[in-house]
Amino acid sequence: MRVYKVLKKIIHLGAKGLARSVSVDLNNDASLLIDIPDALCERDKVKFTVHTKTTLGTFQKPEFSVSRQHEDFIWLHDTLVETEEYAGLIIPPAPPKPDFESPREKMHKLGEGEASMTKEEYAKMKQELEAEYLAVFKKTVQVHEIFLQRLSSHPVFSKDRNFQIFLEYDQDLSVRRKNAKEMFGGFFKNMVKTADEVLISGTKEVDEFFDQEKTFLLDYFSKIKDATSKAEKMTRSHKNVADDYIHVSATLNSLSAEDSTPLKHLEKLADLFEKLRKVEGRVASDQELKLTELLRYYMRDIQAAKDLLYRRARALADYENANKALDKARLKSKDVAQAQQHQQQCLQKFDTLSESGKKELTSFKGRRVLAFRKNLIEMAELEIKHAKSNMALLQGCVELLKSN
Repeated sequence: MRVYKVLKKIIHLGAKGLARSVSVDLNNDASLLIDIPDALCERDKVKFTVHTKTTLGTFQKPEFSVSRQHEDFIWLHDTLVETEEYAGLIIPPAPPKPDFESPREKMHKLGEGEASMTKEEYAKMKQELEAEYLAVFKKTVQVHEIFLQRLSSHPVFSKDRNFQIFLEYDQDLSVRRKNAKEMFGGFFKNMVKTADEVLISGTKEVDEFFDQEKTFLLDYFSKIKDATSKAEKMTRSHKNVADDYIHVSATLNSLSAEDSTPLKHLEKLADLFEKLRKVEGRVASDQELKLTELLRYYMRDIQAAKDLLYRRARALADYENANKALDKARLKSKDVAQAQQHQQQCLQKFDTLSESGKKELTSFKGRRVLAFRKNLIEMAELEIKHAKSNMALLQGCVELLKSN
């Protein structure tokens, strides 16, 4: 209970004033601007304040705010996926469920080990965990905001009726969590989809553009997944170094309090290690927000692009099956008109998915390049800044040790 009260105090400030974590897509249509300026964490749920400014006549007011929970975002994503007219579009990936379990568990363990630490050491460790919890909260807000901004900047999704209801309806959407039966149904549906992908993988591609895109996305997803794993490992290493600096600083402070210690300047040295700890913590935070989180996002976005290719491949397989059915109908001189009509419907659907799919995949490529370019430049600038600080602090440590 104590852990929850501490964390609630941290998060009760909401998302106001927090620096943005990762810029994947920005609002680029002034007619519909969306942001999440505030959010409140209450145990296992987060309430997001979704703020909208618009000049579109389809909305009742030019500016308004509503309160939404994570389940509301999932409901909106699911309605888009289930809308047949959007089969040829890349459906923006749903934001992942808020997960505060890891920092919450660390805070609990810290509380249990309080007796074995000095007051200063405990305070610094607590400060680090509070910063980690706040960073998780900030990322949670950001990924939900990005989802909405992707929709608002899209020429089709921005006009979706359910999207408008999500933004404007000022009451609770009353979206409930999926029950066990529905979750199993979703799992079974994914299994069927996976099996279907294997079955239609033998269908010969008729367009070189989509053949190249499929090969690229499969390879790119594998590389992004590997890069994400390595980035997470690198971030953890920096966090571990920051934690080690806490123990070093606390030990030096403890030694400086002893009259028998032969070393001078221990307090100054401890202060330098405390500053090193802060720099190392910032390095870990910047890498997490500017690189790791970006990679995680594009793992989900690449999967959304692959889902588009699957829907188009399914339409191609349906068209080829319709051709075979039409040939059989003609041989038997039975139900020819019906088979021909079905064949034309399948062809029309396939052509529509191909046309919109090319536009979507081309847009995806440009959006991805811009996002990576922006974040990598920002991260490199921060890395240089932190490296200079580290060098100056380490040089200070060396000089103090030489003076003893």
